[in-house]
Amino acid sequence: MKKLTLAVAATLMMASPAFAGDAAAGKAKSAMCAACHGAAGISAVPMYPNLAGQKEAYLAKQLKDFKSGNRKDPVMAPMAMALSEEDIANISAYYAGLK
Repeated sequence: MKKLTLAVAATLMMASPAFAGDAAAGKAKSAMCAACHGAAGISAVPMYPNLAGQKEAYLAKQLKDFKSGNRKDPVMAPMAMALSEEDIANISAYYAGLK
């Protein structure tokens, strides 16, 4: 029951607009992402995922997991390591807002 309560609380917090990043700042910071994920978040390379339109909380979680080492990838780990919490929120907001 305790885990369920924590999961619900975390979901509500991540869905809150107060946690939304600045999409304009994210666009400026996303230049490093464009090489693999495309300038508009649509990758031309089949092995790299499209980021445009992904859910903001999902993108933020993945970047945080790459940064912490919970998710392993030799390309994404160093990219995520250079990002601050604010950068992660902003980049996630930018890609989530693309169609």
